[in-house]
Amino acid sequence: MRLLHWPLLVMLGGALPSHGLPEGPGPEPAPPPATRPLAREGITPPPTCTRTSGLVLPEGFCAIVVASRVGPVRQVAIAPNGDLYASVEGGGGGVVALRDTDGDGQADLRRRFGDEGGTGIALQRGALWFASNRRVLRWPLREGTLEPQGEPTVVVDGLPTGGHGAKSFAFLGGDSLIVNIGSRSNSCQEQDRAYRSPGRDPCPELETRAGLWLFSTRRLGQRQEDGVRFATGLRNALALGVDPRTGALYAAPHGRDQLGANWGFSDSQNAELPAEELVRVGFGDDFGWPYCYYDHLQGKKVLAPEYGGDGKTVGRCAGKKNPVLAFPGHWGPMDIEFYTGTQFPERYRGGAFIAFHGSWNRAPLPQAGYRVVFVPFAGGRPTGAYETFATGAGGPTDLRASGLALGPDGSLYIVADDNQTIWRVMFAGT
Repeated sequence: MRLLHWPLLVMLGGALPSHGLPEGPGPEPAPPPATRPLAREGITPPPTCTRTSGLVLPEGFCAIVVASRVGPVRQVAIAPNGDLYASVEGGGGGVVALRDTDGDGQADLRRRFGDEGGTGIALQRGALWFASNRRVLRWPLREGTLEPQGEPTVVVDGLPTGGHGAKSFAFLGGDSLIVNIGSRSNSCQEQDRAYRSPGRDPCPELETRAGLWLFSTRRLGQRQEDGVRFATGLRNALALGVDPRTGALYAAPHGRDQLGANWGFSDSQNAELPAEELVRVGFGDDFGWPYCYYDHLQGKKVLAPEYGGDGKTVGRCAGKKNPVLAFPGHWGPMDIEFYTGTQFPERYRGGAFIAFHGSWNRAPLPQAGYRVVFVPFAGGRPTGAYETFATGAGGPTDLRASGLALGPDGSLYIVADDNQTIWRVMFAGT
């Protein structure tokens, strides 16, 4: 692990030290202009944008099914010309590239490339970035082409797999690349998910997992030991987002399971706890996993039963960082997107959308969390409330939201892996 002066230099605008690895290319030209101008803000949505598209939305909004039957898509990136690039977890993996050539809002040109399943995807400096479970790749995008030519370059390789193996990432500005590396286990027990098995103390996973790692965007062939641990105690922070107004990094990690099955908590406690957290992440922050979890009903972090907790004791959790907002347990946060457009009404501007995949482990109580929520911000911070923005029209467990992205016209794109669908949500007016 590199010395800690690296992230401090990055945050202060300094350069990363050279470690003898080849440098990546500098900024690349922006993607080519659209062959057909994308509908701009204020233009009436196309007829294909309806309220019967498979989503339940607030009054005044409509949605277009951009693409269906695209496999288990996880996250999506939108180019300035409206082209879409979606990561695919299974079914051969890789990236699906989509283009609407006739202006009806639906992608009629589809290309697929790459042979690894993955989650994280983004467009940055004219290149397409993609994270498989074991590495972060980068393809240059040439003018006039929907798909990149040639093989990708490897930015980071050899990342831990197994357990919570999916990787997501975020750019913090400069050459800072933040990568989520999830835990291998549920709660770092001596026997994972076993009845009343104690937790390992100290938890060895924290050395290489259950946190966020900082790498350089300019260097190729990095390994985990070439980065530094940016934050720790995050079981699996797939949902990452950077507030463009403040540059602050936010995460929504998946909370631990099996408080009922392993430790005798009541059905209601097992369903609601621990809370899913929205956290603001700074360098060196520790959010407590596996020793602690956040109880939103009590409004505090408490000691996990694997480490002697009884559901009320705080103990060593007193110094762990608390969330800025909490949600019910087991909703499965997958992505965060800050709304910087002007198409949606004023109240949405500056806030954050969060995609939730939904629970599997609240039984015998009903499963929950299959939705996209909106979190209002004021003064660069959440106001302390949230509201449901989108659910599936097929019932309370229909929408398995996995990704979000903001289009160049201010539309919000919603991706759902189990649904194998990508929607574009627009504000049509009241």
